[in-house]
Parts: sequence; structure tokens; C-alpha cells
Amino acid sequence: MTGVGTTLGRSRLALLAAGLAVLIVLGSAVHLTQGTANLDPLDPLRLLFGGGPGDTAAIVLESRLPRLAAALVVGVALGVSGAALQSVARNMMASPDTLAVDAGAHLAIVAVAAVGISLPLLGAAGVAFAGGLAAALLVLTLAGTSGQGIVRLVLAGTAIALAMISATRVLLLLFSEETRGLFAWGAGSLGQNGLDGVRTLGPVVGAALLGLLVLSRRLDLMYLGDDHARTLGVHVGRIRFTTIALAVLLAATAVTIAGPIGFVGLAAPALVRLLSNVVPGLHRHAALLPVSAAMGVALLLGADVLMRALIGSQGALEVPTGVVTTVLGAIFLMVLARNIRVATAAAEPPSAHARAGVSVPRYRLITGVLVVAAIGALVGSVLLGDAKLLLGDVVNWVSGQAGPLVTGVMENRVPRVAAAFLAGAALALAGAVVQAVARNPLADPGVIGVSGGAGLGAVTVITLVSGVGFWTQAGFAGLGAAAAMAVVFALAARGGLASERLVLIGFGMQAGTQALVTLLITLSDPWNEAKALTWLGGSTYGRSFAHLVPMALAILVVVPLLVRARGELDLLSLDDETPRVLGGAVPRSRLLLLVGAVLLTGSAVAGIGVIAFVGLVAPHAARALVGRRHARMLPVAALLGAILVLAADTVGRTVIAPSQLPAGLMTALIGVPYFVWLLQRSRLASTMRA
Repeated sequence: MTGVGTTLGRSRLALLAAGLAVLIVLGSAVHLTQGTANLDPLDPLRLLFGGGPGDTAAIVLESRLPRLAAALVVGVALGVSGAALQSVARNMMASPDTLAVDAGAHLAIVAVAAVGISLPLLGAAGVAFAGGLAAALLVLTLAGTSGQGIVRLVLAGTAIALAMISATRVLLLLFSEETRGLFAWGAGSLGQNGLDGVRTLGPVVGAALLGLLVLSRRLDLMYLGDDHARTLGVHVGRIRFTTIALAVLLAATAVTIAGPIGFVGLAAPALVRLLSNVVPGLHRHAALLPVSAAMGVALLLGADVLMRALIGSQGALEVPTGVVTTVLGAIFLMVLARNIRVATAAAEPPSAHARAGVSVPRYRLITGVLVVAAIGALVGSVLLGDAKLLLGDVVNWVSGQAGPLVTGVMENRVPRVAAAFLAGAALALAGAVVQAVARNPLADPGVIGVSGGAGLGAVTVITLVSGVGFWTQAGFAGLGAAAAMAVVFALAARGGLASERLVLIGFGMQAGTQALVTLLITLSDPWNEAKALTWLGGSTYGRSFAHLVPMALAILVVVPLLVRARGELDLLSLDDETPRVLGGAVPRSRLLLLVGAVLLTGSAVAGIGVIAFVGLVAPHAARALVGRRHARMLPVAALLGAILVLAADTVGRTVIAPSQLPAGLMTALIGVPYFVWLLQRSRLASTMRA
């Protein structure tokens, strides 16, 4: 029977390999026929056998063949890189995307370009490798390699990637001349200028793949467990580092050739691992790695063919292929997360081991200090900027006695300061609500895709309707946030609202909506990189008092709801059974609270764009200061969120004045280190409990 099973497994493996080969060959043939010039499907075959007209040869060799070659090399690199990283992390969610390898490699390349250094391809690949390796090691250090921390891995990777993406966008804005063209490339593009890149870096991919194949037997043993591998003589630490280095080298090479191509490194090996249930022997790395390479090529080639078939060859020249792979990969991730087996118990908040509450005098003291700090931040934001003001100038403006210069500055600056204050408070309150309802302390409107949905709704109406008014923009932002929230929670509700599933699906939603925003901006205004970066980074620039109305209305409507539901939030953050026993209507309460979170998030995004991590960091800091009771935590979180966005906006307006940096980029740079610290504390606490 063993021999029959082995034969059956080999035949199925051979059939899978043959099927992927056929897909790649057919996809390549179709790919070569797609372009702005018509090409007969048989012309590539005639060219292959020495025939065909001269102009056909020019079209294929000079334009389409380099793009096809890039798809083949990059697909192999990403498929194998993702498979190796998943094995090392023992986590199907590991990939160059979720481990921030792509973001680290991209940041390194942009940083070198920003300082005016021009590198050859191999040098650029080396720089990308250094950035990607540093990012991967940091994420794995935070998440661990036990295979149990799926959500921690995704969140750690998301946090590190967000910080690096924010730093990259800062460099793109500050050094626009030196980094011209790197924004579109940063979304992943297969367009090539000849075959030089593939010829130079293709051998690097082949050598890294060969190195991983040499380690395949040891990787088989390590995937079963470190202790098991050590008893069989495997040097676990050395093999793990070597595997990570080779996987990062593959991802960095792919980034150098085509920019960050999203989710191929996650979807390709994940699909292969799912197929291992019906294809015996596929779990062994000697088969897993090459099949993952073929799957990566098939997915990337298929996405490129699909894109050019749907939007036309001319439009495909403007749309990065990475946008399409990210959208498709995000859908795959949400479907995978919907069916993944996760724990239904709520995760312990990183601040849970802190005091459950503080005394009334201490709470009043903390709140009073924060109120004074918020007032100080408001005053400082009004006084500081490209033009410095004095308190006397503000007093004269309030009394109507200021000169035209001070009046002009104040009329432009005060709405910006108020917008930052209101947006910070709204996002902090929304984050606290989402964390309580989802019973996940690592969730926030950005992490679970609500901010991305709001941004997509606003950008859709801005780009598709000329001269759209602000209220229409705000309305579509709210609709986008509501749609994203509905989809995420509907998918996560399968088998109970498990917190891990919610975060994974939300991560996919956030990635997909951000890719669609990039797609819309690229199609509508491909040359206006500053518009895209400013919107995605969140900015108070050009705000007027009219822009404050939606945020003010949302806060006025939702805050009384939260005051009334403060006790229900305490119960919902524990479990569903306790509020039911006490007579609470859990579905109704959850729906009302989520609607309030959507209103707060949608209005904030409509007001100043996408602001990251405020809704995650502020509630955590509030719990650490005053405990987990929402009656005390909510106002403290709102004050902390307002102070954070005010500080970020002020720094962005003053540090490089008269130039400015979007507030959202600054909140990411400020908030991510705190979030990384929270993750590290969470991991240490989990280790101590184990």
C-alpha cells in the first residue's frame, strides 16, 4: 500500500507540475500578443523558429519580451521567497508583504536615490537586500517563530511596513526631483527598458533558489519543530538565518526589478500548501519550493494578462501590475482568513496586566494634566508654522485688531488646528469602540480596513466626478467606511466573531482598498504624485471651517451614545455571554456602536485624509494611564488622540517650513515605535504565562 500511495503521490505531483507549466506557456503566449500594436497569436511562434516579419521581431524583443521575462523572474523569486518565509515562521501568513521585506527594500532604494547616489543593478539589489533583511528580522523578533502568533505576525509586519512606507513617502515628498518616477514603481510595475535587468539579476534568483533547494531536507525537519530538528543534528539557528537571508535576497531582487509586487509571495505558497492536502509529497520542500515558484509565475502572469485584457494595453502602461496583484491577493487573504481555524478567545490586551483602575483623585489629576496639555498643544499649533506668531497676535486677532498679515495667517491656520484636534479625538474614540466590540486590543479603524474604505469612497468620487463638493466627498467617505466595516464583520462572523479572524480579514481589506486608491489616482491623474501622497498621508492643508462640520457633528452625535453605552462597552470587551445574562441585546448594541465608529472614522477621513495608528495607540495609552473602564478611558483616549494629531501636524508644518509633511505620515512615525513596544510587551507577557 505504501508503494501505491507513493506512486499516486508522484503522479499527482507530476500532473500538478504539468498543469502549471501549461498555464505558464499559454499565459506567456497570450502575454506576448497583448500590446498597443496588433500581433497575430502565431507570430511569436514564427519568430521562435526563425520566421516572421522584421517589425514583429522588434515589437516582441524590444517591448514585450522584457516584460514577460520580468514576470517570469519576479514570479519565481516571490513564490520561493514566500514559501521559505512561511516555513521559517511556521506561519501561512508569512510573506515578503507581511514581514515588511518589500517595504524595507523599497525604503532602502528610495533613501539611496534621495541622497543622489546612482547605483548599478547589483548595487541596488544589495541595498534592497539590506533594507529587507533588517525589516524581516525585526518583524520575526516581535512576532516569534512558534507558528502560533498569526495575528501578532501580521500586525507586527503591518506596523513596521507602515512606518517604512511613511518614511518612504516623506523622502518622496522632500526629494521629489531625485526620486522622480519611484512612486508608480513603488506600487510594482513589470515595465522594463530592455533585458539588462533580467540578465543581471536572473542568475541571482537562480542561485538563491538552488541554495534553498540544498537546504530543503533541513527545512522539512525544522518545519516539524525546533526540538525535533535539533535531535536529528540540524543547527536550527544557522539554518533559519540562512533561509531568511536567501528568502529576503529573492524578495529584494524582485523589488529591484519591478518594485514591490503585492501578495504574490503570500498567495502562491499558501495555495501550494493548501494543495498539499490532495497532492502527497507536496509538503516536502524539494517539491514545495519549485512548485511555489511556478505558482508565483502563473499568478503574476495571470494578473498582468487580466489587467491588460480588462483596461486595454494603453491603460495598462499607466497602471502598476502590483496594484492588481494586491487587490487579488487581498481577496484571497480574506477568503483564506474566513476559513482559517483560529481561537475564539479574546486576546489579552498588552496593558491588561496594568492596574484595572485608578483612584478618583488620580484620575482627575491625569485628566487635568491632559486637558492642560491639549490646550498647550492647541496654542502651540496656532503659534507655530512657516510664520511664527506671538500670543499678543492671537489676542489681537480674536479682538479684531490684528493686521492683514496676522489675519491671513490665523484664518488659514486655525481651521487646520481645529481639524487636527477633532480628527484625533474622533479616531481615538472610534478605535476604542472597535477594540471593545471586536474584543481585540490590536484592532483599530485602520487595521481592520475602515479607514481604507473611507479613503476609497472619498477618492472615488473625487477622481470620477469633477468639481465635487466637500459634503458629497464626506458622504462617500462615510459610505466607504460603512461598506468596508460591513464586509469585514460579515466575513469575520463565520463561526463566531473571532478576534484573530477579524484582524486578518481587516488587514486584507485595508491592503485592497489602498491598492484601489492608488489605481484610481493613477488612472485619473498619473502625474500628480503629490496629490496621491498627500491624501494617503493625511493632511490638514487647505482646511476651512466648513471641513470641520462633519467631524463636529459626528462627535456631537456619537459621544452621547458612548456615554450611555459605557457600561455595555465594558461588558462587550469581555465576552458575549456576560451582557446576555445581564439582559443586554448584544447584536443591537454591537451594531449601534459600530455605526458610531463608522461615523467618526468616515468624518475624520473626509476631513483630513487617512491618519494611521491614532485609533490604536491612543486607547492603549489611555488604558495604561487610567485602566480599562470605558467611562474613564474614553475621554482620556480622545484627549490623547487629539494631542497626537496636533503634535504631528505641528511638526509636519514646522520641521521643514515653508515645505510641509502630511500629518498622517508623522503620526505613523510617532505611533509605530509605541505600537512595536506594545507588541514586544505582549510577546514577553505571553512567554512568561507559558
